[in-house]
Amino acid sequence: MPPSGPKDPDGYDWLYDDQPGRSSARPAASGSSIPPPNLPPPGSGKRGAKPPKERKPRGRLRLLWLVLVAWIVFLVLVPVVAWSKITKVDATPDGERPQDETTTWVLAGTDKRPKDKSRGRTDTILLLTYGGGGPSVLTSIPRDSIVDIPGNGRTKINAAYAFGGPPLLVETIESETGLGVDGYVEIGFTGLEDVVDALGGIEVCPKDDIKDKDAKLNIKEGCQEVDGKTALAYSRSRKAFASGDIARGQNQREVIGAIGDAALSPSTVLNPWKFTRVATTTAESLAVGDDVSMFSFGRFAWKLGKAMGGDGRSCTVPIADMSVQWDRERAVEYFKHLKDGTTDELGDLCTPDGLRK
Repeated sequence: MPPSGPKDPDGYDWLYDDQPGRSSARPAASGSSIPPPNLPPPGSGKRGAKPPKERKPRGRLRLLWLVLVAWIVFLVLVPVVAWSKITKVDATPDGERPQDETTTWVLAGTDKRPKDKSRGRTDTILLLTYGGGGPSVLTSIPRDSIVDIPGNGRTKINAAYAFGGPPLLVETIESETGLGVDGYVEIGFTGLEDVVDALGGIEVCPKDDIKDKDAKLNIKEGCQEVDGKTALAYSRSRKAFASGDIARGQNQREVIGAIGDAALSPSTVLNPWKFTRVATTTAESLAVGDDVSMFSFGRFAWKLGKAMGGDGRSCTVPIADMSVQWDRERAVEYFKHLKDGTTDELGDLCTPDGLRK
């Protein structure tokens, strides 16, 4: 029987009924107006049950690792596939060759156009030398330099390529400089345009306005972004300068350095579509010596970028005057430092225009 007395004014007296199925529990305080607590359903509060564990972020970490591994594989795989598209040429001369403490590459830019049947000539001749402890050095050899071309007499160095292709050009450079050439890279007009356009343009910084009808160049002074067509014209222009071929060599080194900066920039490396396009276009635009490995080419590309940056030096072969006749005494000393790896001792032998300071 329920307790006698007035009914609970709050309407909870039914909780104390002894009728079957009704709870006999009483509230903590009689006559309280506070409703009973919301208790968990029966069976949900087992003794000894452990609270649920917080999930550790293992899934996220695993996903990040997978993304990182996939990205590394991508960065390796794309160059490997691109390397299979690169053209290999014979660039090794016959006979005994010089041996050095350093590594020297020839970078040749040819004036051969797609429809040309002839081999063309070298519009650009650059030497990249590194190793031996000194800084990397990028050297311009003016294309009008008069040298002895084996089997062809004394004439302009750019004729060596026309007479005998890469092997004769390499042999001529070795005989004139005393350096042993370890690698050969070649790019044509169209290839340079394509590479620059694949990069989305490069930055050049002419010091003056330049108008050159022959090179089809019309550009204002100051740093600016240019496309492949303008970059090619800028690297070929010489008649707009009093220093002619010397100024062209300086512009060519600037263009090569700008290409290296753009290729190694985060906007290229971290963009999978752009990275793939640049790698493929570069491979299709270049020819390399058939003894060049992908690893050695990668090191060459890295050192090329360093040579144009703060870690290297950019020079023109020592010349006696604006007719680009080599200053033989200074040139011999210059190339000896390159050969021995003592490029940190070049001093005033390395100048942008090759002239004595």
